[in-house]
Parts: sequence; structure tokens; C-alpha cells
Amino acid sequence: MSRFTLHALAVGVATASLSLSAQAATEISWWHAMGGQLGEILEEMTQDFNESQDDYHVTPSYRGTYTETMTGAIAAFRANEQPHILQVFEVGTGTMMNAKGAIYPVYELMEEHGRAFDKEAFLPAVVGYYTDTNGNMLSFPFNSSTPIMYYNRDMFEEAGLDPEQPPQTWDEVADFSRQIVDSGAASCGFTTSWPSWVMLENFSAWHNVPLGTLENGFGGMETEFTFNNELVARHWDNLHDWQEEGVFKWGGPGSGPDSEPMFYSQDCAIFFGSSASRADVAANSEFEVGFGMQPYYDDVDGAPQNSIIGGATLWALQGHSDEEYEAVAAFFEYLSQPEVQAQWHQQTGYLPITQAAWDLSKEQGYYEENPGADISLKQMTLNEPTENSKGLRFGNFVQIRDIISEEMEAVMTGDKSGQEAADEAVARGNDLLRDFEAANQ
Repeated sequence: MSRFTLHALAVGVATASLSLSAQAATEISWWHAMGGQLGEILEEMTQDFNESQDDYHVTPSYRGTYTETMTGAIAAFRANEQPHILQVFEVGTGTMMNAKGAIYPVYELMEEHGRAFDKEAFLPAVVGYYTDTNGNMLSFPFNSSTPIMYYNRDMFEEAGLDPEQPPQTWDEVADFSRQIVDSGAASCGFTTSWPSWVMLENFSAWHNVPLGTLENGFGGMETEFTFNNELVARHWDNLHDWQEEGVFKWGGPGSGPDSEPMFYSQDCAIFFGSSASRADVAANSEFEVGFGMQPYYDDVDGAPQNSIIGGATLWALQGHSDEEYEAVAAFFEYLSQPEVQAQWHQQTGYLPITQAAWDLSKEQGYYEENPGADISLKQMTLNEPTENSKGLRFGNFVQIRDIISEEMEAVMTGDKSGQEAADEAVARGNDLLRDFEAANQ
């Protein structure tokens, strides 16, 4: 046999061996909604898992916004092409809980595959949002966030404000913004992303007023919206008036797509956005950034109360093999590790979803070295959650949130008063709640 033939045979055997090794790894697909800096960090985390063992391989796939990812997964499920893991934002929880036959509850998944999963290890605010009426966790907590205040410390100094003292009340936000604009430090005082999440959902929890009946939907599908109250109407009218005055700029409905760019470009000195924007803020801000809690109206009894979470969880979808679910369970167990969670929290600004990850971050000196990084945790744990501040669980809320931001935009354009917009948002939202209830009887 020639040397060439022997070499070819050796190469063939080696190639076959590599092929068999690759085939041995169980492949798992994960659809997610994280682009930009967060998407890069997610990819690195997944790669670390894949390199930590040889049995499983997770392939993350960016599918657009949260809404687009969820809509795409529904279509894929109908075609029997659903991923193993789906990232769903918090307002999709009610819809997913009622998707009978489509989900594999995480508490069952972990138990049936012998993987460690203790719901008591997770922060109470996270556990409460994603459990059923029996206290069972249905999805795996992954990226939980809450809205905070970001501000341009350089602009505060230029305007004669103390950069160590961000505004605490809405009156102070308005006053600080006027001083910033009048001084010429910026053309706008403040802006906001996610107007429904920040200026209604968290606003209501922060002031301990309900969004709806039956514990904001936790008590059953017969819930109705009640947020067309004097406080919400007053705040929406104030936002309009502050915009007319030139101290506030509307960043758009939905995600508020223009808000972050206005902060980065230093058009606006203050930005209300997700704590998980910390990674993007750090990457895009050419100035020193300060961090503060959400403001409140100091004439409201009990305010501030506590903020509620946003972000998303990971849902295991039905329709796959037991071997593949073993891989999903192994991946979830990996994501639960304190070291993994602490690194994710520190790199992104998402909450450390377990107490152990929080404790580890403290031990590592992360909060001492990064002032303001614990603002989200302080907000979440400021007070024991009430029926009005433990979160929300409304069916069809993905569509309802769009309605809310549409009605808010009508206030910003002067087409409606705050009360008229809140009344209309409640009426339109309740129609969708009844549709959801009828479809899930």
C-alpha cells in the first residue's frame, strides 16, 4: 500500500472520528430577542456552556424583537418546527401559561431529568412573577430587569447641579430639567423608553396603585383594567405639558426607539430605561453616567413602594425527544450557577436572579467598584411587594401594551387629555382581556 493511500486512510479515519464526535453532541435550538451588545454577551455565555462539556450543543438564534420572536415561535409550532427553548418577555407570561400542550413547565423538566432546581434560590420578586397558583415555576428566569434613571453627570455639573444627587420626585425632575435647558447644557431635560412599561406599569407599582382588579390579573382571567385613575391621568398630562415647555421629549411608542439615541447624542440629560441598558449605555456614552431610582409624586401616600420586573424567561417547548430535553435541563442548570449568573448580571445590568449570584457579586466587590449598579436591586427590594406591586399577569398584554403606548402618544400630540387616553386604553384593553378569557375557557 502506498504512502499516499495510507495517508488518505488515516485522514479518512480521523475525519470519521471527528464526525462521530460531533454527532454525539445533542443539538438544541434557542430562539432569543437580544441584539447588539446583549446579544454578543449571550453568544459568549452559550459558547462557554458548549465548551464546558461534549454532550450537548446549544445554538442561539436571534429572531428580532420580543414580539417578533414570540410571533415567529407560534407560527413555527404550528408547522412543527418550534425551537427547544424560547425567550419570552414578561408580558407574554399570561399567554404562555395558557398555551396548553405547547410548553414543558420548567419545574417538571428539571425534576424529570434529575437536574438541580430550587425555586427558593431565586429572588422572591422573580419567583412570584413566573409561578402558577400552586407555586410551581413554569419558565426559567433568565434576564430580569427594572427601569431606572440614567443621567449625564457632565451636564449636571455644567448646569450647576450636584451630579451626586439625582432628582427623587417628579417635581425635581421637572425643575432639574428646566435648569439644564436654561443653562444651555442640553436642549432637553429627559426622555423615556418603553412608555407603557416605565410610565404606567412601573409608575403604578411605584405608587402602589393597581393596574387592574384581581391582583393585577394574578387572581384570574376575569380581571379588568382600572388604571384610568387621577394619578395616571395627571402624570400623562404632565408629560405633555413638560414636552410643550421643552423639558421633555417623547421618544416614540412601543420601545421608544428615539429615546436612547437622544441620550447618547447628549440632546437629553436624563433617560429612563431598563437596568439592562447598562451594557449599551456604557458602550455608547462618551460622558460620565450617573444612576438613580425612578421618581415619584411625594403627595401620594406610600410612595415609593417597589418596582416590578421586566425582561424575559426561557420556556421549554413541547414536541422534542427526551434526549433533547435532557440537554435543555443541563443548559438551564448551567445558567443557574452563581458564577454564570453573577457574570451575566455584571456585564449586562440585568438583575442577579439568584440570591447566591447577588451575594457573590457583593463578595467580588462589584458594587463598590461600580456605584449605581445596585440601583435596580434596591428598587425591587425597597418594600415588601403588595397586590399592586408584585407584577402583572394579563392575557393579550403584548397587544394591550401597544394600545397603551398609542393612547399615550395621543396625549403627547395634544389629541387627547391624559384622562381621555387612559379611559380609552382601559376600554380597548378590557375588550382584549375578554377575548383572551373567551379563548381560554
